[in-house]
Amino acid sequence: MHTATTVHEIRTTELAAHVGATVRIRGWLHTLRLLGGVNFAVVRDGWGVVQAVTEDEADFAPLTALNLQPETVLALEGTVVANAVAPGGYELHAPRVEVITPVVDALPVLISKREIKAALPNMLDHAVTVNRHPARRAVFRLAAGVMAAFRAHLTARGFTEIQTPKIVASATESGANVFTLDYFGRPAYLAQS
Repeated sequence: MHTATTVHEIRTTELAAHVGATVRIRGWLHTLRLLGGVNFAVVRDGWGVVQAVTEDEADFAPLTALNLQPETVLALEGTVVANAVAPGGYELHAPRVEVITPVVDALPVLISKREIKAALPNMLDHAVTVNRHPARRAVFRLAAGVMAAFRAHLTARGFTEIQTPKIVASATESGANVFTLDYFGRPAYLAQS
């Protein structure tokens, strides 16, 4: 008789509650290190990172066969094992990889390092990728938390939140890039502050 294994789809922040269980995490390939005797794939979801560990390089064949790059979207299944030296203190053993969206071209900005080493114009041109960097995400989470607390505080005191227009009739920024747009046949500008 065949018994089905339950696979829990979780976030990286929930690994501690699933030690010994088989889990599935969806995210982006952060780094892939093939070292021969032991191989690592670090996957990042919107909440953190987890590394998958295997001695068999073939476990990562879906990634290596097409020379897939960081930021490839994938699902990673494996057994959760506590390991104090692993990122976040947990890792996945006996990994299985499912590629959801492959990335075959090298990224214009490398975000798998501790710091982003790119010039500001390059970072602005590739903001969608740059803003996935864990340090940048942490800044956004902090700002979101402050705004949520401020909003809750004022809402509890009867204030009404309004959404004001974010375009202005004249370029008011000094020394900054100005974004011009057509507003019903007239020039308008995106407010910068």
